[in-house]
Amino acid sequence: MQQRVETWEVRKRAVASPTGVVAAQHWQAAEAGAAMLRRGGNAIDAAVACAFALAVCEPWMSGLGGSGYAVVWSADEGRGAAIDFQGVLAQGIDHRDYPLDPEIPDAIMGFPGVKDNRNVVGYGAIAVPGAVRGLSDLLGRYGKLGLDTVLEPAIALAEAGLPVDWHASLMIALAMKHLRSDPVAAAVYLPDGCPPEPPCRLPVGALAETLKRLAAAGPDDFYAGALAERIAADLEAGGSPIRIEDLAAYRSIWLDTLSGSHRGAELHTAGETSGGPRLLEFLAHSAATLDPARGIGVETWQVYADGLEKAWTTHKRKIGQLPPEHGCTTHLSSCDGAGNMVALTYTLLDRFGARVMLPETGIVMNNAVSYFDPRPGYPTSMAGGKRINASNMCPTVCVRDGEAYFAIGASGANRIVPAVAQIAGYILDYGLGLEDAFHVPRVDASARGSIQLDPRMGEAAINALGARHALEIAALAVFPKLYACPQGVMRADGICYGMADPSQPIAGAAA
Repeated sequence: MQQRVETWEVRKRAVASPTGVVAAQHWQAAEAGAAMLRRGGNAIDAAVACAFALAVCEPWMSGLGGSGYAVVWSADEGRGAAIDFQGVLAQGIDHRDYPLDPEIPDAIMGFPGVKDNRNVVGYGAIAVPGAVRGLSDLLGRYGKLGLDTVLEPAIALAEAGLPVDWHASLMIALAMKHLRSDPVAAAVYLPDGCPPEPPCRLPVGALAETLKRLAAAGPDDFYAGALAERIAADLEAGGSPIRIEDLAAYRSIWLDTLSGSHRGAELHTAGETSGGPRLLEFLAHSAATLDPARGIGVETWQVYADGLEKAWTTHKRKIGQLPPEHGCTTHLSSCDGAGNMVALTYTLLDRFGARVMLPETGIVMNNAVSYFDPRPGYPTSMAGGKRINASNMCPTVCVRDGEAYFAIGASGANRIVPAVAQIAGYILDYGLGLEDAFHVPRVDASARGSIQLDPRMGEAAINALGARHALEIAALAVFPKLYACPQGVMRADGICYGMADPSQPIAGAAA
């Protein structure tokens, strides 16, 4: 990491409204969610509309071909729930189709490289996606509006085309090497063979028609109807082991939240397979060792760094390897005036997932096969029907005095938990509002042998933590994202607040 950098001080203002807000990694998706609130929908309608819109305007991070988790707080029920819509391997997957190749670098989970990178790039890397089922089930249980209404903003965005600004052009350029290998993806994202020059809009293939079909026929069509037939035909033609029977068998899973308490508040996370256990262990360490009366300073970052190192060491022992250092994920949070809240995180895994766009549907597909060991005989080995069971995603809803207080989450692979944990800590340990909590410097620590410090912490913090840890001094920057990309909402005194990552230029909140 660079020791000497030019540091920019950038501040975003929280958006406020008594009736509801949405915060997302792309401002247009946040607007799509807010449109549902204006039409009488609730936080769940807003979250699902936002998530589908992200499939259009942030296709490098998430979409119909992705998977994830959501945590919801229902004000009517006075309880939280979580839904797991993680990806599942095809029943017909065979590890012999993924022979090891010592010349290929390890995959993102640290597993040995596979010949032709088949488990990372291309049709062989795709798992059955859960996003459409999970988002629809979330809407069906807790939403007020129909799927056809909630999909309207995403359809309008898809018909207009992908809005290309400098950030979109950068994301496409970073994946250009592999996007070139898929003729459909290349035709959409690499016009004239290179990334598009902003500003412009790119037609997004068949995606608009797919969204219209989904709105008309419902989610069952995606998994067992005409859409499923198109998806399965494209996958089989491309060499994927996924068949229509795998799509038809897919189910999302409703979970009791994994919950804990901190400073008189309850925190609800997405379960044992998410980043939730690390978050709760961090908060327990903070509660036992931090004196908030001293204010935010050197002691804060020492305790937070130690707590994160401890939580990550526990996690590392449990799963046997570290989750990926990198990944491409999106997070959104929503709340409404009735007190409902949603924290939702979903992903394609790598940037543009498998770098494959299905020709008949325009869906960008995940590369979740890379989450499994290509060698037989291990707990994480590939097996037909196996579900992703270890993730960094950490969507979290905090409840205080029986009412939802804030909902937060982030993207950024193993930087997610440190970001969520510290923002929760700044709010609950020190009583900060959402806007201020998002602007306090954060440490990044994940039991990797060193920790990262934001130089805004000052020389005293750098010297103190340097005596205890190997340090990397790294400024908060637009790219690369070194401290995750959080989005959050809060409800206090009857007002809803939304806050987007200050260092993500396209992130925004809408009321």
